Amino acid sequence: MKAAIPVLRSFDEAVTKAFYLDFLGFEVVFEHRFSPDAPLYLGVRQGGCEIHLSEHFGDGTPGTVLRIEVEEVAALCASLIGKHYKHAKPDWQRQPWGWDEMCIADPSGNKLIFASPNDAK
Repeated sequence: MKAAIPVLRSFDEAVTKAFYLDFLGFEVVFEHRFSPDAPLYLGVRQGGCEIHLSEHFGDGTPGTVLRIEVEEVAALCASLIGKHYKHAKPDWQRQPWGWDEMCIADPSGNKLIFASPNDAK
């Protein structure tokens, strides 16, 4: 088996791309529409993390939680804060279960938890 690829619901192409591409730094893997006026199905990737974003009714559920392991949450947080994105002001927390975590909601209400292990168990 290979890694699962989550499908998250999205509602607005421009806002979704601004969040995932410009703010988070993902790159487009593919874009698909059955016709020019059909909903967008978009694949994005950063490193080994791939996410599909769908405007199709019935794909994904707004409010889904996705946990993404990263090398260093504090560094990622500092990088994102430096972008001055007006719709998110991320912060990270050291959790007592041995992980540093940063939670950011995407424009469609999905929650992305970026996490890295720490030695404070």
